[in-house]
Amino acid sequence: MKSLFLIAGEISGDTHGAALLRSLPEFGEWTFAGLGGPEMHGIASDVEDWLDEAAVLGFWEVLKKYGYFRRKMGETVARIREAEPDAVVFIDYPGFNLRLAKRLRAEGYGGKLIYYISPQVWAWKKGRIQTMAKLLDRMICIFPFEKELYEASGLETIFAGHPLVDSLASVQARAIPREEGLVALLPGSREREIAALYPAMLDAAKVLRGRCPDLRFATTGATPTLTERLHEMTREAGLESVVEVGRSGSHEIMRRASVGVVASGTATLEAACLGLPYCLVYKVAWLTALVARRVMSVRFLGIVNVIAGREVVRELLQEQVDGASIAAEIRRLLADTEARGRLQAELAGVVSSLGGGGAHCRAAEAVASVWEGEA
Repeated sequence: MKSLFLIAGEISGDTHGAALLRSLPEFGEWTFAGLGGPEMHGIASDVEDWLDEAAVLGFWEVLKKYGYFRRKMGETVARIREAEPDAVVFIDYPGFNLRLAKRLRAEGYGGKLIYYISPQVWAWKKGRIQTMAKLLDRMICIFPFEKELYEASGLETIFAGHPLVDSLASVQARAIPREEGLVALLPGSREREIAALYPAMLDAAKVLRGRCPDLRFATTGATPTLTERLHEMTREAGLESVVEVGRSGSHEIMRRASVGVVASGTATLEAACLGLPYCLVYKVAWLTALVARRVMSVRFLGIVNVIAGREVVRELLQEQVDGASIAAEIRRLLADTEARGRLQAELAGVVSSLGGGGAHCRAAEAVASVWEGEA
């Protein structure tokens, strides 16, 4: 029986980690411990749910919680060294996980170090790839271009495919017609994102309604608390009669809407998988933005554009995130049916490169096979 210690620090990582935990029993017997979220904890009680503290975004936001993360790092290293699991599986969350990998190797941990859901070092710090190659035993990536990138450094890498292909299959199979004149407003899964992005989306809704009174809008939050916050902000803006809040989940909204505006992150790839023509918005604290602009090594922020190597989806960043700019792009997509159709076709092309399903099962097999060939 093999023992694993897994670390995820965000909602999406918890989802991927839970799916991995469910898939691993097909490839042997395991014991699990670690840090994750409610889904992982529900499967393995020794996985601590720490998302309320861990799921922060941006340089400045992390800096404010430096003391907490420093203590948590020490506690986690101690837990792993005491238990000495056969492997540690890092699930995305690079700010914490890459430091943890380095600490473990420095302190003599001799088990396997496996990374699932590659950190986007190709976007921020390509120099880290060589460091990761020295630390890790295996990388399991979810984007096709990542395999060649990591293997060039000597790190054994497996392309498992993207888990969204599986998780969205049931939504894609449902007959949900697009509603003419319905605009999706999807400001993200964190309170900070909503505070930064939703006011501009509401301003855009006012501009658009002024030109086309028949337009309607739909939004929802990742949790009941965030959905209620969206309700409050919508009421304060005087738009409760035209913005549908929380009646549908985000995936259904992506299927129903004609066009949308989507916060940078996993939701932009979900929107692509579900065929929603959209523009991307991104706005963080000025210090975070300053650091990002200095270290980014790719031309685009949105993963759809990174995969395509060009701007398939319009990106509105920082000072461009205002009602007028968002309204102009939404109005363009609504008015030009040919442009909307081309965008949907380009999104479908990007999605086709993500694999044909079974990502979590292939990832579980990749974890289980890391010991092959050993005595």
